[in-house]
Amino acid sequence: MAGSTHSVNNQVPPLVGYDVFSADRALTAAVERHLDPGLRDEVLGELSALGRTSGSAQVQEWGAQANENPPRLRTHDRYGHRVDEVEFHPSWHRLLGKGVSAGLTAAWDRPAGHLRRAAAFLVWTQVEAGNGCPLSMTHAAVPALRTDPDLAAEWEPRLTSMVYDRELRPAHLKAGALFGMGLTEKQGGSDVRANTTSARPLAEDGTYELTGHKWFCSAPMSDGFLVLAQAPGGLTCFLVPRVLADGTRNVFLLQRLKDKLGNRSNASAEVEFDGTWACRVGEEGRGVRTIIEMVAATRLDCVLGSAGLMRQAVAQAVHHCTYREVFGGKLVDKPLMRNVLADLAIESEAATTLALRLAAACDDGGEQERALLRIAVPAAKYWVTKRCPQAAVEAAECLGGNGYVEESGLPRLVRESPLNSIWEGAGNVQALDVLRALQREPGAFDAYLREVGQARGADHRLDGAIKNLLTELADLEGVEGRARRLAERLALVLQGSLLVRFAPPQVADAFCAARLGGDGGAAFGTLPPSLDLASVVERARPVT
Repeated sequence: MAGSTHSVNNQVPPLVGYDVFSADRALTAAVERHLDPGLRDEVLGELSALGRTSGSAQVQEWGAQANENPPRLRTHDRYGHRVDEVEFHPSWHRLLGKGVSAGLTAAWDRPAGHLRRAAAFLVWTQVEAGNGCPLSMTHAAVPALRTDPDLAAEWEPRLTSMVYDRELRPAHLKAGALFGMGLTEKQGGSDVRANTTSARPLAEDGTYELTGHKWFCSAPMSDGFLVLAQAPGGLTCFLVPRVLADGTRNVFLLQRLKDKLGNRSNASAEVEFDGTWACRVGEEGRGVRTIIEMVAATRLDCVLGSAGLMRQAVAQAVHHCTYREVFGGKLVDKPLMRNVLADLAIESEAATTLALRLAAACDDGGEQERALLRIAVPAAKYWVTKRCPQAAVEAAECLGGNGYVEESGLPRLVRESPLNSIWEGAGNVQALDVLRALQREPGAFDAYLREVGQARGADHRLDGAIKNLLTELADLEGVEGRARRLAERLALVLQGSLLVRFAPPQVADAFCAARLGGDGGAAFGTLPPSLDLASVVERARPVT
């Protein structure tokens, strides 16, 4: 029995039992903006259903359980046979099954497939980000496989299936399959051309035997993997099935699972190949070109994942402050806390708006949109993923000491928040990729300027930022040392342009003042107090 001194009051009800999609005004507006009106009811209904699933108490509990019970490596069975399996908590499989059935691997041939998947990915990330890795890898593998029509015809229906089949068996016996990737090695890291894994041609055309290692293998329990290895003709992309057609296990030796800061529910492994059977994807010596669209897809998922994490962090912070009373009033109404929440809210909305714009460009497929993606994806990946940890930590602080306690869920978001900045090419890789696009593909910058130019004249701070960007790009001396600065400015200007065109005036005004006009500080909560911050916070409040 509780003691008489243990009176529970002024505590916040859990943010549960709500529609994660429909409660996100920035996300719903972005989907409707880019969606063909004829698809509106179908897509919004689909996303709202996933939103209700994501906000349910049961699914949120699955997310917590999957995080609290990380995967275990089982190298041998009880008799000493090598099995190289990864065991997961049942909640992991439940989450992954929901993600597959929600179409998170089925974007490529559906109407508005990338847009509806992007919104769903952003929503689903808020439950538990770990299962997003195999969903992302499987989705991204499709364009690489399409470089070989025969492989695509065999594998694409399995990868885009909405059926989750967890059993390890030959892929042709499965209703759905997942893919992982093994690109980096310990001696090379991001420099995949330094890979030492060798590929020896076998008698059957297009088949090889691999020998070597991968320092990071994503989603090692998957049915197949795209890997890079050195063939006689140079660095080449290969498909490595987990189980061979005759039912025997391919040689896929899991050495250990990585003990990671966050992303605990997901397995990342070191793997050895020793006579491992593989088939070539694309031409010999064209490995990097074969995977280029795959890499772009995973990088966009990093942007979406970070946007989802930020949204959940901001939703939790605003929800907490709406109910919590301090010093004679609601915490959300205190001017300084309102400033912090508004600053977080515009960061989250800018990330969401940019991510959905890029997803819509993937659906368009036109030359102009492809050129825009070439420069905007690495810039967005650089900037949005870098802002995520700052936003997550600040949101946790809004809950005070409660935000430092595991039960609040904020520590899990904080641990997860740096991940997307590191995976799929860390900050310097993204900034240098932006630089390459600027130097080698003038059409990419032209497409960018046409995009941001659609908002010219609407806000003097945005106009000034565009002018300053052009001035900076006019002098390319020592530009590599300024690559991060350029990536940041490109992302901010693009975000500002989108918000000026599409967001409520109070959101765009706050963003342009603080991010482009210099009227904001280095920390969150330093917006000009003259702005309509109450409206910005209200827009970010999750309606339960």
